[in-house]
Amino acid sequence: MGFFTDTSVCIGCKACEVACKEWNAVPEDGIALTGMSYDNTVGLGADTWRHVAFIEQRKPISRQDSGLHHDTDVLAMAADEPSTDFRWLMSSDVCKHCTEAACLDVCPTGSLFRTEFGTVVVQEDICNGCGYCIPACPYGVIDQRDGDGRAWKCTLCYDRLGQGQEPACAKACPTDSIQFGPLDELRERAQNRVEQLQDAGVADARLYGESPDDGVGGDGAFFLLLDEPEVYGLPPDPKVTTRDLPAMWRHVGTAAVTLVGGALAAFAATALGGRK
Repeated sequence: MGFFTDTSVCIGCKACEVACKEWNAVPEDGIALTGMSYDNTVGLGADTWRHVAFIEQRKPISRQDSGLHHDTDVLAMAADEPSTDFRWLMSSDVCKHCTEAACLDVCPTGSLFRTEFGTVVVQEDICNGCGYCIPACPYGVIDQRDGDGRAWKCTLCYDRLGQGQEPACAKACPTDSIQFGPLDELRERAQNRVEQLQDAGVADARLYGESPDDGVGGDGAFFLLLDEPEVYGLPPDPKVTTRDLPAMWRHVGTAAVTLVGGALAAFAATALGGRK
């Protein structure tokens, strides 16, 4: 089970953020605007398990170029005739629930576990606050809470799934930008939506995180984007950060065997020399 977030129909209402906080009792983390956009939470964190990004671009939806737009006098634009050279991109981000989740690999207590729904959940009563999972996440999702020390992130509403309910964010989304269901069905639906948009002239419509062949084995939460992943603050080619651990341990073992062998050889040579 997982999420498909279609950013082409996101209206930035933040109903998902509010529903997530209310259902999961996530603490308030400030309502002041950043001064850079209409975003007031900036990104995902221990107290923001759903985050709606507001991205301003100087182009209409059918003409794409990468990069954020910071040099427009928006007051002058408002005074002019309506312009088609300016658009908003809005996207509700969340934990990706990776198929190959590095956070699981590095957790020493078993606090992080894979659920029967295929999602990744933190058990806060077991987490010891070591923080190993935080740099292991290729998306920078998981975070420690100030004054608490434990790791927190989206659970994909594990308790609701157990009751046969959809996650609170998907339930609250008024445009169905956030869709929940079996991943195979969501991938087919997402591909159809991409083709629909491209046929309508939105050439840069693309899927992100849907492929089981990507660097994390596919995400349990994937997205339809209207621009490059970097524009949304997403890594273009995420990799599971623990992929090199087996090779590293092999090198460590080889080095240890070499050291022990050298020490034994030196001991034997010393012993033989003493007998002479």
